[in-house]
Order: sequence, then structure tokens, then C-alpha cells
Amino acid sequence: MTAIITEKFRLHNATQFHESFSEAAKNTYYLFIGKATPYTSGTTGGTDASPPTPADDVSSEFYYWDDMLAAKLIGSSDTTFAIPRRNWVNATTYDMYEHNISTSNTTTSGATNLYDSTFYFMTSAYRVYKVLDNNGGTAFSGAEPTATGNDPFASGGYVLQYMYSLTTSEVEKFLTTDFMPVSTDATVSAAAVDGSIDSLIVTGGSGYTDGTYYAAVYGDGTNAGTSSGAIVSIRVTSGAIVSFGMTAGTDTTMHAVGAGYTYGTINLGDDYIFTNAALTSSGSLGSGSGASITPVISPKGGHGKDAVEELGGHYVMMNTTLTQAEGDDVTTANDFRRVGLVVDPYDFGTTTVATETTRRMTKALKLTSVSGTFDGDEKISQASTGAIGKVVEWDSSNSILYYTQERFGDYGTNGTTGAFVAFSGANQVTGATSSAVGTPDAGADSAVTLAGGNTITFSNGYANPELDPDSGEVIYIENRKPISRSSDQTEDIKLIVEF
Repeated sequence: MTAIITEKFRLHNATQFHESFSEAAKNTYYLFIGKATPYTSGTTGGTDASPPTPADDVSSEFYYWDDMLAAKLIGSSDTTFAIPRRNWVNATTYDMYEHNISTSNTTTSGATNLYDSTFYFMTSAYRVYKVLDNNGGTAFSGAEPTATGNDPFASGGYVLQYMYSLTTSEVEKFLTTDFMPVSTDATVSAAAVDGSIDSLIVTGGSGYTDGTYYAAVYGDGTNAGTSSGAIVSIRVTSGAIVSFGMTAGTDTTMHAVGAGYTYGTINLGDDYIFTNAALTSSGSLGSGSGASITPVISPKGGHGKDAVEELGGHYVMMNTTLTQAEGDDVTTANDFRRVGLVVDPYDFGTTTVATETTRRMTKALKLTSVSGTFDGDEKISQASTGAIGKVVEWDSSNSILYYTQERFGDYGTNGTTGAFVAFSGANQVTGATSSAVGTPDAGADSAVTLAGGNTITFSNGYANPELDPDSGEVIYIENRKPISRSSDQTEDIKLIVEF
């Protein structure tokens, strides 16, 4: 049995995901960053220069929580449908929209699927156009198009349909070198005609009688095959039917686009050719041969009705910025190597789905009797308990040590026994390389106000992460080369999911 996942299925899944950010019973999505320590062959595999491919298994999800540093809420305004970016460049040959692209009917570029082809482009003014006709597969030649009307128009030897324009905020927030946001222009959508015939595939033939002729488009359209349905104006020059275009009297054009067509045919026989658009005066193309005209069927609703669907918007893009320390929740003292997406995590120690904008995910110690300065990424240990961790940040002004415990030897587990032990009690903590030492402040049971105005509450000198580890579902993971942070820095992170 043969089967395929259709474009409609991809769009359906993308739509469901996109809607889940804003619908009444919406999900809560957090972008998270993690992995302050380097990739190594003895732990995660890979290197900082060549990060490992994320694993999709049960145990790996627990590991992702271990080295998580911070999380930020993604709102509905932080998401958009997206499509691959195609830039307009003069003298470039673009594909054209056809309703039946397949392995047996490839595009000009050789694509076997419409949505893998270059049948649309974006100009420097961020206007997006669909190519309805590419002049027999020749290069665009002319000025950059600027029209924003509702009807197809000729430009650069092509026939184009204006689709939509990117807003300034969309450009700033979602446009990347490889992808661009896609949305539907309400005016264009309202003007679209379902089942209209807006372009034709013409084989010119030879030996025909020069002149202008008219023929009805048969099929299932409204009043198909009559003067009230779609009508083609056929131009014959030098014995051949001229290719489709937009210039009446010079090109083969649509005299009337009609409506309601899901398929159409054009008969070039003498009984179906007329010399007037009313189709009342019989005509003949003469004794030529080899010509054919095939109507191109528009998508449901007509060209421009739904740009997301028409241009293959089965991608959802999410954009999040990490602005400096985000009120103390996102460290600026260390780098990160992982970004991911977690859905519906709980606030720590509860079964309540988190809703705060940012969440700190490191563990923390309030130390007293500190000697020395702890180094980032160094191993810390508590000899009395056997607990081991890695330093994320040392806040010397507040004597707070932020750390993670990864499930690797000397990263969070004992290298000899494999024990995974939590730091506890008023037991001295020592840095392996800095030789810094400090004692958890067992009397620290209050909130400490941080530099950015946030507070962190300690219990006997210990503070937990703000999301409950292993709650929710990690649905996206991306390992990257190290990304350094600083106190005046903002990271603009875009995640693109293809369905």
C-alpha cells in the first residue's frame, strides 16, 4: 500500500500548533537555554566546535533539565507562520504556479513539488508576489515590481499576483536570511475569485492562420463552455499561438476569468473557435497543428485568498529575545550551548502550569564565611555529603553561588560511585580550581533582593529552580556552539518548526 503525507496535513498540523499559543484552552510554551559547560566526548559527546546531535529518547529529556539555565515565556505575538525566503533578483528565472506539479510534470527548476519550487518572491520593499506565468521559463527582465492591486499584472515578462507585504514589526521580529513570515492580505483575499482561470499553459504549434480568436473554457466552472463563463482570447502570430500574457491583441490572454472551475479544457477545433468574445461568430484557426492551451486551475478560493496555504506555510516561527539578565533570571556571567522548547511546565513544587514571563532554572546557595572567588564552570563539591556540581555564576556582592548538577561523573555525580547527591546542610562547599570555600548559610530563610530587582528566596541557605524539573514536555532541542553573554547584551532567538 502506498501513501503520502499531504501538504494539507502539514498545514493542518502547523495551524493546530500555531493556534495552541492563543486559543481559549491554550498551552504554555517556554523557550529555555542550557548547557553552560563544554561538550565533551566523556559526557554529551561532540565538541564546542562540533556540537552533538540531540538525542530523542527518554533519558535525554531528564539530562536537558539538569543543565537548564533559564526559561522565557513565548506569547502568541511571538509566533508566525513562515515560508522559505525567496528574494527578487532581476535576471533570475523563477518557477511558476501550476496546479499539477509532480514527478511527471516538474517545474522550470526541476522541482517535483510546488512548495519546493521558487514560484514566489519578496522584493526589497518586502512585498511578496506569486508567479502565475514565467514566460516559458525565461528570466525575469525589468524593474522590481511595486504593484499592490488585487488582479494579476505583467512585469518583467512575467505575470504576477500581489499577495501581501511584511510589516515593519514582522521584518524586525521574524525575517531571517532563510525564512520570512507569511500572512494573508485582507483586501487581496476579499477580492479573490474561487475557481477563476488566471493563467494558461500554451503550446504554440505551427501553420495556423494569424489573427485574434476566442474560445470558451469548458469544465465544471460557472456557465462553463458559454460566453458567461471563462473565455480565452487567442492570438496567432507567424502561424503559432502566442504564449500567455497580459497584453490584449499581442498575447494570448484571459478575456474573462470565470469562476468555480476545478478543472477546465479548451478545444481548438473549428466548432469551438469564434472571432468575437460573445462567441456568436464562428471562426477557424486554419490547418495548423501541434497547438494546445491548458487552463491553470487556481487554488481553493482563488489566488490571494489564503497566502499561508497557497505559499506552503507549514512552518511556524517563534521569536524570543533575552534582554540582558531579564531581571536576574538569565545569567550574563556564563555562556550557553542549548536552546529548546518546553510545553506546560509546572512552577517548582506544584502541579500548577507556570505563567511567569521568565524563570531561573539554576540551583542556588547562599554562602557565608566565603574565602576566595568561585570560577565559572568549575567543579564544586561538598565533602561531607558527596554532592558535586558545576558553577554557573558567582554573585560575590550577595554571596550567592548558582550551579547545576549534570548526571555525569564530576559534573553532578560522584566519579567513583556514580551517586547523584543533592547539596544539603551547613557543610562547606569547595571550588576545585579556584580553591574558594564557603558554608551554606543555614540561617538564610528570607528573600534576597538582586541587582535587577528580582528576589530569590532561600530555605536554610538553599534555593530551588523556579520550574519543577521534569515537568511538562520538552518538544524541541537544538545544540549550538557556545553563545557568550554579557550584562549589556541581547540575544534574538528564532526557532523554526517545519511540519
